[in-house]
Amino acid sequence: MTHHAAPRAPLSWPRLVGVVPRQADCFQHRDAVDALERAVAGGGTAVLCQVLSGTGGVGKTQLAAHHARTAWQAGAVDLLVWVTATSRDAVLSAYAEAAVTVTDPDDPQRAGLDDPERAAVRFLAWAQSTDRRWLIVLDDVSDPAHLNGTDGRGGDLWPPARPNGRTVVTTRRRDAALPGHLIDVGLFTEGEAVGYLRAKLAAQGRHDDPGQVEELARDLGHLPLALAQAVTYLLDLHLDCATYRVRLADRARTLPDLVPEDSGLPDAHRATVAATWSLSIEHADRLRPTGLARPMLHLVALLDPNGIPATVLTSPPALAYLNEHRTPHSGTDPDASPRAVGEDDAADALRCLQRLSLADHTPNTPHQEVRVHNLVQRATREALSPAVRGRAARACADALYEAWPEVERDTALGQALRANTAALNAHAADALWQPDAHPVLFHTGNSLGHTGLVTAARANFQDLHIAARQNLGPDHPCTLSARHYLAYWRGEAGDVAGAATATAEVLADRLRVLGPDHPDTLTTRHNLAYWRGGGEAGDVAGSAAAFAEVLADRLRVLGPDHPDTLTTRADLTFWRGRAGDAAGAATATAEVLADRLRVLGPDHPDTLTTRHNLAHWRGQAGDAAGAASATGEVLADSLRVLGPDHPATLLARHNLARWRGEAGDAAGAATAFAEVLADSLRALGPDHPATLVTRYYLAHWRGHAGDAAGAATAIAEVLADSLKALGPDHPNILATRHNLALWRGQAGDAAGAATATGEVLADSLRVLGPDHPATLLAQHNLALWRGAGDAAGAAAAITDLLADSLRAPGPDHPHTLLARHSLALWRKQAEWCEP
Repeated sequence: MTHHAAPRAPLSWPRLVGVVPRQADCFQHRDAVDALERAVAGGGTAVLCQVLSGTGGVGKTQLAAHHARTAWQAGAVDLLVWVTATSRDAVLSAYAEAAVTVTDPDDPQRAGLDDPERAAVRFLAWAQSTDRRWLIVLDDVSDPAHLNGTDGRGGDLWPPARPNGRTVVTTRRRDAALPGHLIDVGLFTEGEAVGYLRAKLAAQGRHDDPGQVEELARDLGHLPLALAQAVTYLLDLHLDCATYRVRLADRARTLPDLVPEDSGLPDAHRATVAATWSLSIEHADRLRPTGLARPMLHLVALLDPNGIPATVLTSPPALAYLNEHRTPHSGTDPDASPRAVGEDDAADALRCLQRLSLADHTPNTPHQEVRVHNLVQRATREALSPAVRGRAARACADALYEAWPEVERDTALGQALRANTAALNAHAADALWQPDAHPVLFHTGNSLGHTGLVTAARANFQDLHIAARQNLGPDHPCTLSARHYLAYWRGEAGDVAGAATATAEVLADRLRVLGPDHPDTLTTRHNLAYWRGGGEAGDVAGSAAAFAEVLADRLRVLGPDHPDTLTTRADLTFWRGRAGDAAGAATATAEVLADRLRVLGPDHPDTLTTRHNLAHWRGQAGDAAGAASATGEVLADSLRVLGPDHPATLLARHNLARWRGEAGDAAGAATAFAEVLADSLRALGPDHPATLVTRYYLAHWRGHAGDAAGAATAIAEVLADSLKALGPDHPNILATRHNLALWRGQAGDAAGAATATGEVLADSLRVLGPDHPATLLAQHNLALWRGAGDAAGAAAAITDLLADSLRAPGPDHPHTLLARHSLALWRKQAEWCEP
């Protein structure tokens, strides 16, 4: 009996996407609330997009949340989407969630919503065409280019103008690029500020002198954020408003002015805000553990205001900074040594900042446990002396480096650490280049690449190289390292020939500056051998020879068990296998695996890679079923050690699908490649070389499963996208063109296949040379397609090809054996065709 899944319930309305912030204590019904309601409800003349603009801390988000909550509770909208729009990626993520929310569970198009870009387009198209009433709130838009598409990352993300739709934007910006009706959100009015203070005091049973409350509101410049901090402070210390005003006035005479952002506060209020924060810091510093809130804020002020992982602020380098800069207080014995600061003390210091409204500390928010207003950060930074600021910056850099895991299983943690490093570099770049470039700068770029963002890694090292030249000079070892990594990620992003050229240039300078035996010089030689083997020249044999030379020097300089020596051994075996000796590569790889297991252990990423390569060469040597079994075992461990989205895990899934196909299950291989492709698109993006290769193999195995015409169509699409990413002469492009011709021939167009293969052969001869295996294979297949009508001619062509193959790559290479096999077939076919 066939069982069918029960149909899922259809969509129910209304629907909510995102989390609308809760209403603040003692929320004030401000003029801006009425202005927003009038603009939205303006009858037939209503402007469909409202932009709440003002400086940070004036309450824009609360106003937008109040409007959204009112509309939702009144049943005025069918869909409410709340977007924290601080970046393009955040908007895409929210739109993707909305696309899923508005798509019927049984809609077949729901399966295509894994790609955020495509899902966002789908959602905006729905908003354009639906009759449902919707409200989209884009909160804290930091740059209109993120939504306009003018940042070069994609199309327009502004919601469409529709009679049944409304958009509310909050932003500190006042750019002409912002669409819709601008509503200025300024400071509290005097009545709002006084009302807020009275309400907060009354909630604690306090009824201060009305005149002093009014004067305090005026002293604080009616800034909502300053009012919140001040009232928290005076309530915590049981001060009345008059006493607080005396302290505030005294501190205002000595604190430096706060320099706001361009859209900042009126000049008359700047020093007052700084004084308020300084008082809050002083009080937080007196809470237990005493003296730690202020140095903790030094660190927090240099990192990402949108979220700092708690592990950074409780790491050993952060604790060391807190120990060194603990604020002394009167009443303590100057000769007494307080106990060393521990992780619990650091966490308690964060809670002190939370109590005084200087930061938000939410331990249940992974990797973003600490948030702080950027104006609080700025006031703190500008109160630091240059020396203290530099020491705090180096401590932050050390803490970020310490918190970075060796293997980034959690992509969200990697994103948070990179964002915090970027913020630190923006606030204290000079400190990160003294005396040398801090390692966290390099770690950030490599983190991008190792998690699949190879184009971003290349851009990161381009910027790092420029900064290194400016700060350290062109010959400094750190500058050479930036160039080295720039060349490496250039190759990983698809420009193999450019990587080879750039690596050769770095090698010349490292030889001159560091000498031939320096480990960095040897690493550059290693990479140069790698790129020359995979580049346009395709010099596989030359690459193997170069690896052998590097190995000899690494054995002499570093010893046999150094990880770099083992890496060179592994790559030497790989390129020898590429030169045609698959069985020998399998044997040598097994020897490398034994040493890596002994030196690095079974779960080290390099050990997993070696196991993966061993399975590969066993498959290449003819044991496809064994390769599939071994790759499945590697995949299980990669999932456990690296996580499902790591590029190495995706590669293991890719190769497992391939070996299953090679073992005879073409349909199963096609299904598995489709699953890998969906995850590669999500984790790596559509333009990553690995994603393009997976698309190609999906088409390839669909062809082997019986759909030759479909395979040809799909490979043509892959070719178009690969050309944009790699360029016309990349070896992968030539291989894709070659296989496109193959599948067109398999679909019945032998003449067209022959023509296309001839064109590929001409380019292979020009780019790769006559002896490259890919060139020989193109000659072979051209003879096959031409032989469809001329068996004798095919036999003659393959005879010539066999002579070349025997010379290079040699008698035992798979292409040579293939040519001998095809020659026998075509000679037999020619005999049958004789009269």
